[in-house]
Amino acid sequence: MPAAALKPKPLPTQSTAKRPVQLDLPYAPVAKRPLPPGRPREWYVTHNRRLKAMRLAIALLDSGVYVPNQARNETIRSTAARIGVHPPSDTTCHMVRALMRYSR
Repeated sequence: MPAAALKPKPLPTQSTAKRPVQLDLPYAPVAKRPLPPGRPREWYVTHNRRLKAMRLAIALLDSGVYVPNQARNETIRSTAARIGVHPPSDTTCHMVRALMRYSR
């Protein structure tokens, strides 16, 4: 009997499921650490914007939005409301689409 026949079938993922898989919220948040002192304010603003864009991009991918063209500003903002993040600006929405584009 081939070895492949002995392996159990894996559970369906977002790409193989017949219906969209529900958004799975993180079970335990990562412990926050203070940001390094002494940087210019613009560095902190950009850093936090990147973190927010990454969170939103991950949430969109988990909810079945894989292509940047599907991620309009309204979609990104509704996802932000669903995961409990303040509504992103147009710049952050643009950054989310850029992250989705470069991850392919």
